Amino acid sequence: MERKSNRRAKESEEKHGASEGSEQDKDYKTSLVTLNVGGYLYITQKQTLTKYPDSFLEGIINGKIMCPFDADGHYFIDRDGLLFRHILNFLRNGELLLPEGFRENQLLAHEADFFQLKVLSDAVKSKWEKEQLASRETTFLEITDSHDRSQGLRIFCNAPDFIAKIKSRIVLVSKSRLDGFPEEFSVSSNIIQFKYFIKSENGTRLVLKEDNTFVCTLETLKFEAIMMALKCGFRLLTSLDCSKGSIVHSDALHFIK
Repeated sequence: MERKSNRRAKESEEKHGASEGSEQDKDYKTSLVTLNVGGYLYITQKQTLTKYPDSFLEGIINGKIMCPFDADGHYFIDRDGLLFRHILNFLRNGELLLPEGFRENQLLAHEADFFQLKVLSDAVKSKWEKEQLASRETTFLEITDSHDRSQGLRIFCNAPDFIAKIKSRIVLVSKSRLDGFPEEFSVSSNIIQFKYFIKSENGTRLVLKEDNTFVCTLETLKFEAIMMALKCGFRLLTSLDCSKGSIVHSDALHFIK
């Protein structure tokens, strides 16, 4: 009798445990929600979508906002399905994390406004404004003679990448130490300073050609910089010193996009 009683108790416990497990599984499944956003399916938890009270998604989950269903019974939201990835990641992480090189800030801000996520909207707009300010900041490169700073050129541009491109070409050619080219030079973040420039009857000479094959005058360097800038979509805003009457005779060039 005692053995039967123990066996029945064990079976009862097993059934009870299975029942509890089944209930837990059921609760977990009902906590999951599938959203069809512009044709893209996203599966997440209710607690994620209801993280921000009075948001559009919280309203849908809690029945405050009527939302249509697709053919498979999923909530259908007629918005940008690709951008919704960033909306959902914000709800999951509690902060704005975007991939490097992201360029759709304005669209994402519109999506955040639609989903009534003011915190996200403010974060996107703040990031966008910072990028706009950074793009307008002017970067310069000075190529100069350490003994005579009047011999040289300053190039200004609101795109650091363009300045870096010109700088890398000059440094690369300088390191190649072509015949007759000055070997001693120093490079900082904004200045390439040569121990001396080569002097000739044609004036100061520098090397700046993609094939690294010849030495050119400083005036040719200016032409090269202008052509590189125009090819990259920049425009010559002004010559900062036109007192000498010609762009190629000026001491500085200023490019902007």
